[in-house]
Amino acid sequence: MPQQYTPNSGDRGYAVTHYDLEIDYTPRTNRLDGRARMSIRMLDDAHALNVDLVGLQAGKVRIDGKPHKKVQQGQHGLKVKLPRSLPAGAELELEIEYGGRPGPRRSRWGTLGWEELEEGAMVASQPIGAPTWFPCNDRVDDRGTYDIRFTTDREFFVAVTGAPGAVSHKGGKTTREFSLDVPTASYLVAAHLGPYAEYAGAASVGAAGLGWRIVTPPAQRAETLTAFEHVPRMIEAFEGWFGPYPQPDLTVVVTAEELEIPLEAQALVTFGANHCAPDEQRLIAHELAHQWFGNSVGIGRWRDIWLNEGFACFSEWVWSEAAGGPSIAEHAEAHYARLAGLPQDLVLADPGPADMFDDRVYKRGALALEALRRTIGHQPFRTLLREWATQNRHRLARPADLIALAEGHSPAPLDGFWEAWLRDPALPELPPRAARRGAA
Repeated sequence: MPQQYTPNSGDRGYAVTHYDLEIDYTPRTNRLDGRARMSIRMLDDAHALNVDLVGLQAGKVRIDGKPHKKVQQGQHGLKVKLPRSLPAGAELELEIEYGGRPGPRRSRWGTLGWEELEEGAMVASQPIGAPTWFPCNDRVDDRGTYDIRFTTDREFFVAVTGAPGAVSHKGGKTTREFSLDVPTASYLVAAHLGPYAEYAGAASVGAAGLGWRIVTPPAQRAETLTAFEHVPRMIEAFEGWFGPYPQPDLTVVVTAEELEIPLEAQALVTFGANHCAPDEQRLIAHELAHQWFGNSVGIGRWRDIWLNEGFACFSEWVWSEAAGGPSIAEHAEAHYARLAGLPQDLVLADPGPADMFDDRVYKRGALALEALRRTIGHQPFRTLLREWATQNRHRLARPADLIALAEGHSPAPLDGFWEAWLRDPALPELPPRAARRGAA
């Protein structure tokens, strides 16, 4: 039986089609006050809704503009009893005022969510950190659009997931507006505020000529711009493999702090100051690739996380080869040798919540793709990847969808291949390299 990955998060009885968030944050006191308007569509008949909210206190609640008192708040969020039972397909607007001193929540993966910094704050939400700063239906398969207005002290710059909009000033505070019109899971909504400045990317990204920006402290501007000067070339290389850049925007945030790992959000990627080193280029490629895999092509179950991370790791190898470094095949063989020496007790199709972020999931997922390339041939594989990314643009997908697509590009059945790579704990043999012109 599949394991429960986030059992205390989300309500499968409804979906949020749109979030309208107003947030006012004071860094010196770490005080956040917010208002969330959630446009809801019922998926099942129900008489109550569960809304995720952690560490913050709900105040006034309204349903369709009318005050509503039948609300209970617990450790993981709110239970909102509806005025009457609603059938599947019904729609309503839920408005929640809330506030408090935000902070991270504890989880089996460490502390997640809102993090107060020496100067400002940041949010790393994957997989269940979003409720630490706004009420939400925190499910990986629930994707909505967003309008966000974020107010804070004027000396702080704010970057939030979404295309930047209007900026206004009042009484020593600045409000910045952001909009996100592609379907987005709550874990992919990020926020950063600090003594930052915004710098335009040196060249546009993608075939559409999209402008992009870097947000970083002025003191590290020069090294940051140098470290990320290859972003347009990376996007160009990925478009050649996966199709057009799927997002309406791109913001690169580089914090003053060192971060253990970088992290993707929808149309926004976050790095620490330590990721500006020349040997960190693979991580930049990895996070940019998530704009296709994980952010556009999404998963409906956390057990399928290899579809996000395996594709992003494979993309690191794509960039390496495109940039004149080690080839895809060379990277695969090096990582295969390393994985072969590690415990063989992980099932890629269902690694379990404790191991969902294990590096073996990432690299075995990438190796499964390389094994598929060697099995069906390079050109059919490239066609498959492009179809996967474009046909599932801003949609949820499952391994079964990839399996069905691969069957259409394979000269022979692949049942045994997928059984070995996805369901057997033992690492399968990596097929020998297939000869092809112009690459290893």
